[in-house]
Amino acid sequence: MRPATAFLQIALRRAARGTGSSAVFLDRRTAMIPTPDLGAILGSTPWVLIGGLALRAYAPERMTLDVDIMIHADDEASAKAAFQRAGYMITGPLTIGGFTAHPADGSALIDVLASSAPWLAEALAAPTPDPAGLPAMPRPYLLLLKLQAGRTQDLADVQRLLRGTSEADRAAMRVIVVQYAADLVEDYDALVMLADLEFGAVN
Repeated sequence: MRPATAFLQIALRRAARGTGSSAVFLDRRTAMIPTPDLGAILGSTPWVLIGGLALRAYAPERMTLDVDIMIHADDEASAKAAFQRAGYMITGPLTIGGFTAHPADGSALIDVLASSAPWLAEALAAPTPDPAGLPAMPRPYLLLLKLQAGRTQDLADVQRLLRGTSEADRAAMRVIVVQYAADLVEDYDALVMLADLEFGAVN
């Protein structure tokens, strides 16, 4: 059993209805964390926010120490060159593919994840604007990434991504989980139940 699955089973046994954050807080959308002008740096290379910053397109912003983006693996070399032209130092590779761009002014690091996931082209073609107008990973694929990561914070983020979504949207997201991460369907179903326990069921 995956550690995340065991954690979710414990959470389901102990969760109480209505214990999530208030609706007033959860409906807030801000973009307070500064982000470099990645569009200017990367030019025509498609990219999307992932990680904590992407979540602010769908839930309240939370503090994060770096900026995580995803590009297609085919664009990795050109993206490295673009960051170097903009004065960034490149290190890596990352264990999951990609590299880190270090700004000269000591501001937030940019983790650039390079992926060849079969769904990525669709995600890059239809990003969701965050409160600052930056392209965030579409909800279904951000949910998939966080489900695959399986860390405690990622599982909490999945619950917030599920909050207030319609049955049709949940069914569509479940299809994506079945297609690309069938071993995580049990975790997805448990998180749907937890989201409804904490934030209230979808009407």
